[in-house]
Amino acid sequence: MLRKIAVVLAAMTAFAVVAPVTASAAPTACAPVAWGSGPKYASQTTTGLLSNIRAGQQECYDRLVFDFTGGENDGYTVQYVSEVTHEGSGKPVPLRGGGKLQITVNSPAYDQDGNPTYTYPNGSELVDVTGYQTFRQVAWAGSFEGQTTVGLGVRALLPFRVFTLPGRVVVDVAHVW
Repeated sequence: MLRKIAVVLAAMTAFAVVAPVTASAAPTACAPVAWGSGPKYASQTTTGLLSNIRAGQQECYDRLVFDFTGGENDGYTVQYVSEVTHEGSGKPVPLRGGGKLQITVNSPAYDQDGNPTYTYPNGSELVDVTGYQTFRQVAWAGSFEGQTTVGLGVRALLPFRVFTLPGRVVVDVAHVW
């Protein structure tokens, strides 16, 4: 009896080792998201001053974060556009990638005296997103009349979400549909 059990276990182990894994049986790390790719916006109820822009990689999406001081910003407009343009001048902002997100936060990058609250060494590369799965480029589009715009070049027109945290506006772009 023990010998029969051992033979059955050995056969099951051998099958498990050599049996191919089909696509339907393979676990998926990132489930499809329902964020959509349409415009997202929130009316401003509070305002702060832009102090930093940073990015991070997650398992299923890339994240761009806008940090504020002197208040909590919760107003924004984020949408795919054919061309991101500079605030004030309307000149195109060159961006790498198959999709272009125009991100406008309802806060300036300067204080009441016109002094900058957010500075950057290179307007074409605000954040280094080299090696990111979805992000291709983060570029400055200006801060004018109390709002700040940034262009985000992404790999393709992928779903995204936008939400606020205390002192932050967060933009996540999924790696897949």
